[in-house]
Amino acid sequence: MNTRSEYDLLGNLDVPADAYYGIQTLRAAQNFSITGVPISHFPELIKALAMVKAAAARTNQEFGLLHENKADAIVYACQDLINGQYHEQFIVDVIQGGAGTSTNMNANEVIANIALTKLGHGLGEYQFLHPNDDVNRSQSTNDAYPTAACLGIQFAADNFVPALASLKNTLEDKGKEFSHVLKMGRTQLQDAVPMTLGQEFDAFAVTLGEDIDRIKEACALLCEVNLGGTAIGTGINTPEGYSKKAIEKLAIISKKPLVPASNLVEATSDMGAFVFFSGILKRLAIKLSKMSNDLRLLSSGPRTGFGEIKLPEMQPGSSIMPGKVNPVIPEAMNQTAYQVMASDLAVTLAAEAGQLQLNAMEPMIIYNLLNSLKMLKQACEMLENKCIRGIQANQDACLAHVENSIGIITALVPHIGYANASRIARQALLSGLTVKSLILEESLLTEDELNELLKPENMIAPTRAKSGS
Repeated sequence: MNTRSEYDLLGNLDVPADAYYGIQTLRAAQNFSITGVPISHFPELIKALAMVKAAAARTNQEFGLLHENKADAIVYACQDLINGQYHEQFIVDVIQGGAGTSTNMNANEVIANIALTKLGHGLGEYQFLHPNDDVNRSQSTNDAYPTAACLGIQFAADNFVPALASLKNTLEDKGKEFSHVLKMGRTQLQDAVPMTLGQEFDAFAVTLGEDIDRIKEACALLCEVNLGGTAIGTGINTPEGYSKKAIEKLAIISKKPLVPASNLVEATSDMGAFVFFSGILKRLAIKLSKMSNDLRLLSSGPRTGFGEIKLPEMQPGSSIMPGKVNPVIPEAMNQTAYQVMASDLAVTLAAEAGQLQLNAMEPMIIYNLLNSLKMLKQACEMLENKCIRGIQANQDACLAHVENSIGIITALVPHIGYANASRIARQALLSGLTVKSLILEESLLTEDELNELLKPENMIAPTRAKSGS
């Protein structure tokens, strides 16, 4: 393999001759082999890093700190990254020591080398344009990296929210489709009162819709960034006014309403916005998992369980039991949700582990947030397309459960009294007779009265109060 020699604080190292990354990236790749997931796995982060570097270059040019030809070359290089080129050059493991320095230097070196080629120089000829002196000018990892993280997470959320919204809409469609299917509602896995299958699916849709709004609120918190704070938030090595101008330019490039943090020292060490965002993802994961549990219960059997809905058959379910088909798609969503919940704990612990003016655990925080968003997007698309769209109602089973249930007695309490209702319910349970037959046997209500009270529309919604008693 052809190589070029590069030099840093620790000495010389041979770098692949055609690599756009440099010596510090290579050292990091050699040091950190933890997840096997390189930065290139998250294109949103690379895109965000490039935007930060482009905004910094133009701001440095405006302050007379960077010559126009260098600034142009850096911005052109950044645009290539924004367009999806050279992402394979981001080889550092996403989890790393150094509070993200390796990620920042991977970006600095790749951008520098792309820029060098645009200026007509060779890879590694840093005397003409340097990763630190030029690409990283007026920056530190400690402001460039978290600012890019705030952007990258928002870009990942932009990709995820449409998938979540589509799942919500499909659940709403199922709610309409099943609006006429009467079934029993259950509390604590026991018969409660009647409802429609449509109401059940409508509730799924509403609960997911709530978290679309929460994600948008969490993204708003990520618009407050610390770019320009450099090492610890004091702004050392930047000209006065740099932070404000750089963030203004970054807002234009990213099309996000970014603003400077009110206190850059606080913003450099605080992980609160990341913790909040992670909490929203955990909340959503809990909801998705609970919904998946419900789908598995409702489709259980199919002959000896609830059997009220039929899930699409995706694959044979057993290597020993012929004919068995398992609810594999909801199960996969369950497991995705558990991973997201575990990631939230990891983010929590990492955020608490920071000391003094910096949190060295930022790489793990960012990895977990980006990974959770990626997993949730793919899992929501899977759940919608391979499960929800194809769900069918078993109307006969739903109706049979209602007719055989003691729970319908609740609808009769205002008309026969709680004591009578309790006694009839107990008799039905012990005898196996239906509530309806026992009510008629004791002449507590006429058949016409009973049929009217037990009409579906009178059991699944509030009824208009009648005057008198």
